[in-house]
Amino acid sequence: DLCAHSRSRITGCTRCLDLCPTGAIAPAGDHVAIDAEVCAGCGSCAAACPTGAAAYAVPDAESLLRRLRTLLFTYREAGGLDAIVLFHDLGHGEPLIDALARFGAGLPANVLPVAVNEITQLGVEAWTAPVAWGACAVRALSSAKPRHELTGIAANIAIANLLSRSLGYGAEVCGLIEADDPDILASALDLITPGVASRRPAAFLPLGKKRSLLTSTMLELHRAAPTPVDRVALPAAAPFGGLDVNVDGCTLCLSCVSACPTGALSDSEQQPALYFSESACVQCGLCAATCPEKVITLTPQVDFEAWGARRVVKQEQPYNCIRCAKPFGTRSTVERIVAKLEGKHWMFAGENARRLDLVRMCDNCRIDAAMTEG
Repeated sequence: DLCAHSRSRITGCTRCLDLCPTGAIAPAGDHVAIDAEVCAGCGSCAAACPTGAAAYAVPDAESLLRRLRTLLFTYREAGGLDAIVLFHDLGHGEPLIDALARFGAGLPANVLPVAVNEITQLGVEAWTAPVAWGACAVRALSSAKPRHELTGIAANIAIANLLSRSLGYGAEVCGLIEADDPDILASALDLITPGVASRRPAAFLPLGKKRSLLTSTMLELHRAAPTPVDRVALPAAAPFGGLDVNVDGCTLCLSCVSACPTGALSDSEQQPALYFSESACVQCGLCAATCPEKVITLTPQVDFEAWGARRVVKQEQPYNCIRCAKPFGTRSTVERIVAKLEGKHWMFAGENARRLDLVRMCDNCRIDAAMTEG
């Protein structure tokens, strides 16, 4: 149910399909299926998935963030300054760090190594949460000839840097170090320009699944920012964004609400209305592809001000059945249909003009009237 790949045979999110280096992921109806026999375990799909439908199991995103939080809090409480988080894998990164310790000066005191199975499993939340917790830089250690494609991690780093730069943390807070030699690793670490650490670091405890972690991380990153802004424009395929809806063209058919896999778009039981919760939007594009009027455009961004509440996209007065007074449809739609048919269509002209009353009735009354008339 979390997967935003497809609804009603209309394709939406394809992030994991586009990134998988082995072709282990294939469409399977409304969702995708992962062939465990073909999967190389790189975690690129989990890092890119905005809903958490694809997730890395060991460690899961929540456990990894909790470990990062404990590490940074302990370091700060011990008097440490200018913390740099260094993600590394066990197969390449750990032996390289060991070699630097055995044959060189070892890691600088402010560099905090964090082991993960694959650095390609790191999502946007893993890159930005350490910054919110007070780290001045975040790096991932990769081989100069990596086993897995780095397209996904490069995209997440770009988003993290854009957010960090826009919020005043620094230009290149996050980055990748490609090294197979301990001396090259040492030189790369020496060249890191520390970003601006927050004067009031966040203290939030990471809880929940991927989307919840992404949302709380973004809000805390904004709250702790040296120079916060209300809105940050993001590149296409970012896991956050808004919708630009041509309200005049929207008929409130609510097809988009039915297609939305995350509940970002919703309606009302009281009156014809369309609501949008930006913090829940994953930019899958299903709403835009489903909309029969083609009035929805995706807007990749983080609008922190809009995340506080659900906004009204459009609402209208309902049209009440002329027989039973039950509300059905929207007033503007019914009146527009009547205007197009009245005196212009032979079925509703002359002696047949009274048939227009059928358009003004709810479905039950319309059937009853048609049967009675017949």
